[in-house]
Amino acid sequence: MTELLINRFDTSIGEMLIVTDHDANLRAIDWADYEPRMDRLLKRHYGKHGFHLTPTNSPNSVTKAIGRYFAGDLTAIDHLPVQTAGTSFQREVWRALRTIPCGTTVSYAQLAEQISRPAAVRAIGLANGSNPIGVVVPCHRVIGADGSLAGYGGGIERKRWLLAHEAPAFAISQQPLFPAE
Repeated sequence: MTELLINRFDTSIGEMLIVTDHDANLRAIDWADYEPRMDRLLKRHYGKHGFHLTPTNSPNSVTKAIGRYFAGDLTAIDHLPVQTAGTSFQREVWRALRTIPCGTTVSYAQLAEQISRPAAVRAIGLANGSNPIGVVVPCHRVIGADGSLAGYGGGIERKRWLLAHEAPAFAISQQPLFPAE
């Protein structure tokens, strides 16, 4: 049985549940108002009796990095170690999600093209929706082909907030390197 640590962390958009292992690998993130969904997801990935959640209030490198992200250091979460279960296809999609630069968005079709599976748009959507590590594995950066926010497991308002929070990174990336004089 795998012992996982669960830390409750207050953010600007609600209480976040952060699940790590003893090696500080991020295993799951969800919002407190979706805790039953997170429990189902963990059971699906690790088996009904394959893990035990131990509550902790002890800050670790993961919670500190997430705190910095919410405080405005948008790159603080970029290299957090993650360890997920899931199918090989899901893990491939989740790895691709981590390559989406902060402050930008891609469509499901663009993500399918990126992993060389252009016909797998619906499967991409399902894998995106099964992402156990939202925010750090930034599924919120995937939007509909028409630019709509589409779905987000934490709710559209949180998705909107996260994208707005990351907007300064987009604005900075659009600045010319050598401004005209």
